Amino acid sequence: MTPQAVVFDIGNVLIEWQPERFFDGVIGEGRRRAMFDAVDLHAMNDRVDSGETFQDVITEVAEATPDWHREIMLWHDRWLDMASPAIDHSVRLMGALQARGVPVFSLTNFGIQTYDLAATRYPFLRQFDRDFISGHLGVIKPNPAIYQAVEEAGGIAPQALLFTDDRTDNIAAAAARGWQTHLFEGSQGWADRLVAAGLLSAEDAK
Repeated sequence: MTPQAVVFDIGNVLIEWQPERFFDGVIGEGRRRAMFDAVDLHAMNDRVDSGETFQDVITEVAEATPDWHREIMLWHDRWLDMASPAIDHSVRLMGALQARGVPVFSLTNFGIQTYDLAATRYPFLRQFDRDFISGHLGVIKPNPAIYQAVEEAGGIAPQALLFTDDRTDNIAAAAARGWQTHLFEGSQGWADRLVAAGLLSAEDAK
């Protein structure tokens, strides 16, 4: 079936998201490893992505962990430096699909405040045909409820959705609902998949 809409994850699909790399550059790999061993920073981020207030969550964790207070606050103060850079080829693919009249949805684990912050640097985040942002929905991938929200609000059969994400668990959850899926391992592979699906020409997918 030719997809009727394309669904993009954002982190590591349209924007690089590598907190470990950021902290390696700021405090050094050794201290970064020690901090990530001492504090579950990804669980902290999941709270933000689930809809809790960005500043409140980061401040709470920092104050509860005084040995790492300064470093944890960098997650708040320099968040845009962590969510960087854009993956330009993927952004072009998004625009090319829309230019061909293919609806493009986001389906992303993203906080309410952090999404608004990211959009100040990346205007394409305001250009989706439909947004499905976990912070607003109150549920994160790979919970089946977030995929159900896309199906119900988008009004498109699961089999007619083509979804890309960089995480295998998120892909597996979509596939279990009958979605067409693509594990994102680089923008060229995604471009090739869009061409194979008949949504873009090879020229459009460059």
